[in-house]
Amino acid sequence: MATLHYLPPVKPSAIALGTVYNHAISLAILTPLFGDTYQKAQAANSKEEFFKSKEAASAAAAWGSSLTGSALQTYGVGALINATGTLSQKGAAYLGTLIFLGTSAPSIISQFFLEKRPIDTVAIGALARVFETVGLSMFLTYWGTRTNPFD
Repeated sequence: MATLHYLPPVKPSAIALGTVYNHAISLAILTPLFGDTYQKAQAANSKEEFFKSKEAASAAAAWGSSLTGSALQTYGVGALINATGTLSQKGAAYLGTLIFLGTSAPSIISQFFLEKRPIDTVAIGALARVFETVGLSMFLTYWGTRTNPFD
């Protein structure tokens, strides 16, 4: 039987606050989707008509997957902070940068050089990923991630 006790514990309040932080960053990117959805809701004749629409389902799916992804990413970063013993903001910035370079940098390079996307689109996405990695690790280090800080 598999157990989960080998996963590093992370303080639940750090996961909750980190999820809110990370979700807010994700929503900043998804704002155009929600803006269009809001306009469709205003134009709908009734609430029932809007809730049955494809836009509502799409917005709900994007919101739910963003929230779930934010929670999982927050736990992962918190677990890495605990596993590496990171205690300072400088160490958190280094750890967040390594996470950024490992997870986001390849797709950013691909978007710019291979897909030839506009530089402003790539830059906004890169900035959001920096906040989601470096900013999150620094925020979690500030808040604290250890369930028992005296261990």
